[in-house]
Amino acid sequence: MDEYEAVRLADHEGYEHLAASQRMRISRSTFTRLIAAARGKVAEALIDGKELLVEGGNVDFIQTLHLCRECGETRRRPARKRMERCPDCGSPNVEDLAHESERGSVRREGRQP
Repeated sequence: MDEYEAVRLADHEGYEHLAASQRMRISRSTFTRLIAAARGKVAEALIDGKELLVEGGNVDFIQTLHLCRECGETRRRPARKRMERCPDCGSPNVEDLAHESERGSVRREGRQP
């Protein structure tokens, strides 16, 4: 999960290494090692066609993403607020994607996660 967060902060949010390391409350050198390891796994998944799984430990999300399985709409919400019905179509078939994303590394050939 630390590698995932490093990629999210640096590559998705555009933070410099120092600012990202401060947000994660780790040293800049530790952040640099995390981002290098994560980028290597992402590259391996893309180039070699391997599955990329995100996993590891208990995670406390500030926000989560809810997906309506009926209409396909997504909504970002505070993690502690469960969306009971889709605000767009009213369907109760709504999934909290944060709980689905708690997996993590590259699955290597011949190795089960």
